[in-house]
Amino acid sequence: MILKHMVNIIFLLLFIYLAYSSAYFLLYALAGLFYKDKTGQNQKNNRIAVLIPGYREDSVIIDVAKNALRQSYPTDYYDVIVIADSFMPQTVERLKSLPIKLIEVSFDKSTKAKSLNRAFNELGDGYDLGVILDADNIMEHDFLHKINCHFTGEVTFIQGHRSAKNYNTSFAILDAISEEVNNHIFRKGHRVLGLSAALIGSGMAFDYKVMKQYMKEIKAVGGFDKELELILLRDGHTIHYLNDALVLDEKIQHSGAFGGQRRRWLSAQFIYFSRNIGRGFVQLFTRLNIDFFDKVMQLALFPRVLLLGVGFLAAILCLLVENFTTNQTFYYWFLIKPIYWYLLFGGIVAAFLLSIPRKFYSIKTLRASMSLPKGIMLMTLSLLRIRGANKKFIHTRHGSN
Repeated sequence: MILKHMVNIIFLLLFIYLAYSSAYFLLYALAGLFYKDKTGQNQKNNRIAVLIPGYREDSVIIDVAKNALRQSYPTDYYDVIVIADSFMPQTVERLKSLPIKLIEVSFDKSTKAKSLNRAFNELGDGYDLGVILDADNIMEHDFLHKINCHFTGEVTFIQGHRSAKNYNTSFAILDAISEEVNNHIFRKGHRVLGLSAALIGSGMAFDYKVMKQYMKEIKAVGGFDKELELILLRDGHTIHYLNDALVLDEKIQHSGAFGGQRRRWLSAQFIYFSRNIGRGFVQLFTRLNIDFFDKVMQLALFPRVLLLGVGFLAAILCLLVENFTTNQTFYYWFLIKPIYWYLLFGGIVAAFLLSIPRKFYSIKTLRASMSLPKGIMLMTLSLLRIRGANKKFIHTRHGSN
């Protein structure tokens, strides 16, 4: 009898956790349907620093730097700054031939935060607005113009719309879909309900001097965007989202890179949740800081892809039990009625369907979905191996590999 009650409690808690995750995704997926970009009011040309930190990104950095120089924004009002960590000598020489600012760095333990802080120290304070890109990112030609139009005294932190630039493999398509689901739920949906958009780590713009001060607090090895986001929300800043300001990002092409990347993301999510759960409740009850509390609870969410897999398996199991046995042992031990599992699974499926852009409803996506079981398996393995992933920098290689 004691064993039965223990299993009931564990299973009930697990169900509540999974149901919370499903309901959270569905709520913001519904809210995201009502998102509209606001019209930018700023007409002043701000001085912009486009910061591109890269670690051993020799295969892509030249093209990215050249592209960044082709913005519609007046060339006298922005600089492209490449922060080159552990690049090959020939790559450095090619970068020096471009009309950019080059900052060479080298660290015993490389991190994005260290590279950015070094750049801030060397560049001084001659900029109004900063933009951070990954070393594989391509800004659409009017990105800086659109960001500048929305940069006002009230809007000082903006996350742009990062979207896929490649769809050449099944994993690239799935990664692209995941990116757009994130944009819909964690950016559009949150802004509609008055909360801050989630940062991604690139394609984001900010008040240069304010960001320079905040970056001094960042010590993250991985997930610097999560640490930065929590600090900004802690201090009452709002992170805005601009859906029509596009930055194209290279998507994961192979399963090996997919697993490593997800392991790094899951580790950062777990670490920052465990560090901030107590602070989240303090901020909520003492300062009514719902934005910060929501961000902490967002870090507690069960990964979407795994939730989809667990919900599907549970629904199938319940269906089999309901239709092929009259044995009550299943209900005796697991307590939760099948209808609740069906609702949980239906909720996460609905969240996906509402969040995926219509352009992905195609035969190509259907074929790519055949790789979804492998993706779920890799996510499961990543979840089991997250220990220690935050202690060292896990580099995701870009370009053809």
